[in-house]
Amino acid sequence: MLFTVAQSGYRGDVTGRKRDIDYLQGEIQELFADLWQVPRFAGLRRGFRPQSDCFRTEDPPALHVVIELPGVDPDSVEVVAANRTLLIAGARERPKVHGARYLAIEIEYGPFERRIELGEDVDTAAATARYDHGMLKIVLPIAQRKARQGKVPVDIGRRETDA
Repeated sequence: MLFTVAQSGYRGDVTGRKRDIDYLQGEIQELFADLWQVPRFAGLRRGFRPQSDCFRTEDPPALHVVIELPGVDPDSVEVVAANRTLLIAGARERPKVHGARYLAIEIEYGPFERRIELGEDVDTAAATARYDHGMLKIVLPIAQRKARQGKVPVDIGRRETDA
């Protein structure tokens, strides 16, 4: 949509200015997108950091964690659950290609470690983990808390005059 606005003291076509501003905005966005590709500015991201989802089901009560691990050797993955925390660690190695000269390097490789706070006690003895098509799926059954039953001693205070 083209529009022209006449204001007091200015009688010009705003369309050209808007086009310039839009162009400048696009250039700035592209600059920032390119900036994160430069290693010294991308310092916040160190190597490979797999994405994850975590959700709970009620029947049966369990926590499910799904981790994206494409290109990771399943034998290099370690999964540990302790103190309401799940730790997934491993490494994605860059394939070695003799005589290769890289023109671009965008895929992240290297060691990784993800810590996921579970918020509930889990039964690690019944936990399962399966790696399939680059996805690690972990099922952690919620620990069943048994109600403690037993007698509670009641201390009855007696006045010395009753004795």
